[in-house]
Amino acid sequence: MLDVTVIEDAEAAAVSLDPIRARLLAELAAGPASAAMLAAKVGLPRQKVNYHLKALERHGLVELAGERRKGNVTERLMRATAASYVISPLALAAVQPDPDRFRDQLSARWLLAVGARLVRDVGALITGATKARKRLATYALDGEVTFASAADRAAFIEELTQGVGALIRKYHDGNAEGGRDHRIVVAVHPTLKPEAIAEPDAIAEPEVTARPDAIAEPEVTARPDAIAKPEVTAESEAVAVDSTPPGQD
Repeated sequence: MLDVTVIEDAEAAAVSLDPIRARLLAELAAGPASAAMLAAKVGLPRQKVNYHLKALERHGLVELAGERRKGNVTERLMRATAASYVISPLALAAVQPDPDRFRDQLSARWLLAVGARLVRDVGALITGATKARKRLATYALDGEVTFASAADRAAFIEELTQGVGALIRKYHDGNAEGGRDHRIVVAVHPTLKPEAIAEPDAIAEPEVTARPDAIAEPEVTARPDAIAKPEVTAESEAVAVDSTPPGQD
């Protein structure tokens, strides 16, 4: 079982979002079970559970874990193909976010579009690497920082932008023979409290402060065809840096 997998197909996404099927996925992520076992847990007839399991299996969300004899019947034990699932923007391809429509480093909605593209691209790379049976080398950094003031936050963002921009300029070689384009994503946003996750309406509007106009946008090169050609080797490294606190819209 995979730790997490990306759902790229629209029909598979629709199947996973059905409340009953989502409950079955959660049960099967905990361990293999038969339709009869699941029926007792979710309070549905075994035949109806079987119907939902077949739909999930058809879209690759569950798989056969084994079989066992119970009286004169052979029971199929099913399991989830992953512990958790993420739906790619590809499932809504016609209306997926496009960060290139507008660029505003201090817009929370632009950050959301960048995050959606990250899910789409990494999901496609994982799919390609799996088919090619090659390793996909990636890197992510996740941390938290508490700022004493909005001014400190603005100063941090300016220094972060300058530092990352300097690294890009230092290592970028657009003329390298056999070079591979990589995308760098750096995100800064307020930490979400646990109670806010449980009750989204409780999320407070973030404080809007003066925009640090001194921040220069580092030039990041990456071609869209890298998604379609997931030629992945141990040397190719995709970098995603995610630092947690502030951002504004």
